[in-house]
Amino acid sequence: MTTTPIPSAEASADEEYLRLEHQICFSLHAASRAFNGVYRVVLKDLGLTYPQYLVMLVLWEHGELPVKRLGEHLRLDSGTLSPLLKRLEAAGLVRRERSTQDERSVHVHLTDEGTALKQPALQVPRRIAAATGFDLEEITDLRARLDRLTGMLDSAALEETPGCL
Repeated sequence: MTTTPIPSAEASADEEYLRLEHQICFSLHAASRAFNGVYRVVLKDLGLTYPQYLVMLVLWEHGELPVKRLGEHLRLDSGTLSPLLKRLEAAGLVRRERSTQDERSVHVHLTDEGTALKQPALQVPRRIAAATGFDLEEITDLRARLDRLTGMLDSAALEETPGCL
């Protein structure tokens, strides 16, 4: 007859950390998916998806940018960014042009229609903030904490240091 060993209290405590509900990455993932659901509704009238909205935010803020620089702002590689830009270009919101100085570089410009979309987009942050139920101080604090977390995780990834819970 085979018996199953009884786990030690230490092993049980360690295994508790493997529960999905204890994973900060999953909490962030779930929050991100919930945000995407709200953005889907809010951006519908603008005719944008959430990733397209992020591209437009960067272009409204910085103006014309090379694709590489746009990707750096958004933390996206060109393989992910190119289809987004293609759809935005087909919608008449942006224009892509090869650089005259370096033909390997493609610059992204807002069209008049893309620039005009900024005005109706001004309501988006207010609607998203309202959906969170947080006041401005809570939103500012959460944003600062997430920015700090991102910086710490970026540093840890560069150092190739295993992370902790």
